[in-house]
Amino acid sequence: MATAHIGIIGAGVAGLSAAYDLARNGLRVTVLEAADQVGGLAAGFKAPHWDWTLEKFYHHWFASDRHILGLIRELGWSDQVLFPRPYTVVYYQGKFYPLDSYTEAARFMLRHFSLPDLVRFGLVGVYLRLTPRWQPLERVTADAWMRKWAGERVYNTLWRPLLVGKFGEENLNVVNMAWLWARLHARTTRLGTFVGGFQAFLDRFADHLRGLGVQICLNTPVLAIRRSGSPRLTVETSAGAHAFDAVISTSSPALMARLAPELPESYAANLRALKSMGAVVLIISLKHRLTDYYWHNLPKEAGFPFLALVEHTNFMSPEHYGGDHIVYCGDYLNPDHEYFRLSKEELLARFVPTLSRFNPAFQPDWVKDAWLFRTPYAQPVPPVNHSRNIPPLRTPLSGLYFASMSQVYPWDRGTNFAVEIGRKVAGLVIENLRSDV
Repeated sequence: MATAHIGIIGAGVAGLSAAYDLARNGLRVTVLEAADQVGGLAAGFKAPHWDWTLEKFYHHWFASDRHILGLIRELGWSDQVLFPRPYTVVYYQGKFYPLDSYTEAARFMLRHFSLPDLVRFGLVGVYLRLTPRWQPLERVTADAWMRKWAGERVYNTLWRPLLVGKFGEENLNVVNMAWLWARLHARTTRLGTFVGGFQAFLDRFADHLRGLGVQICLNTPVLAIRRSGSPRLTVETSAGAHAFDAVISTSSPALMARLAPELPESYAANLRALKSMGAVVLIISLKHRLTDYYWHNLPKEAGFPFLALVEHTNFMSPEHYGGDHIVYCGDYLNPDHEYFRLSKEELLARFVPTLSRFNPAFQPDWVKDAWLFRTPYAQPVPPVNHSRNIPPLRTPLSGLYFASMSQVYPWDRGTNFAVEIGRKVAGLVIENLRSDV
């Protein structure tokens, strides 16, 4: 096993975490990444006058994220993790209200709803927070469960806008309740990041892997994975072919189905059937602070042109960004939505006028710069009884493994569960190699 060569497709958090465990077990590891940097969906960028990097798609850690925080502890870098206390607000009847603590939630409910509504809201929250059993919840949609137990008024005010914002009206009767349970069961109000930004952590992690002997090939898109009768798998890339004893792909399910034409049709069809939403994020740097809050949840019916406004510099100080005030305008959308075709300038023209709804003093000349990032694969859509749809990490094609955010179910996508699934698939590869010796 010591001489086995493992290929990993994708230098995101899952791929790097798998490489970490494989290399520490004496295996030769090569990571193939199409982009010019490591990080995947957690990658960041930096303007010339910034000291810190900024995530292309807004990210943070929760205090309960034991997998990513445990990995950082193993690496000895826990002193580089920061946990400030930013604030989240919800838009209701033309105003923003804090709603990310029991006290604030109770205050909001008492102000706008009846005492029975408050009691039901509290009981639902306590139940979802305490129950460890998500399996019964996946048998019903979140829409139906919340309507029944939270009540129509509370559901339509708080939970329905979240579901519609994440998945669209077309998936309201699709997404199961286990997904919403996972969001409420383990998340915390304390949010964390790494000194220098996520990219600083990822680059440091990649350098550590190189020190363990891992080869990371950037700007190397994978074209195909084939066996073709050989005992080893061949991975064809834009820079040539590589032969591996085992391959882990961390791509999207649809891309995995295209890359591996020798997969049995039943497994490939299962991959193609997994549905997901894309993401569009317009990042705007401003001369002045826009709001007092970090995260603004925005209901679609309120007429905002995006799902969430995230003022990053109410989470991390503007001094890390040359004094710029950084605002994310983000949305989860079907990949065929027009936002995937519009230019940065066209989206700015739609988004910027809305900023005065957050601060009446806002003027267009506050805008200093903007960056646009899009991905067609950002949020898996989990239907009723979704656990039956999850493809196994070990594919039917001998030596080929698949580990994606579509398989961390019932948990939501994010770097924490990317670490978990990356290390899990690495353990499976090691176990199988040992059994073959």
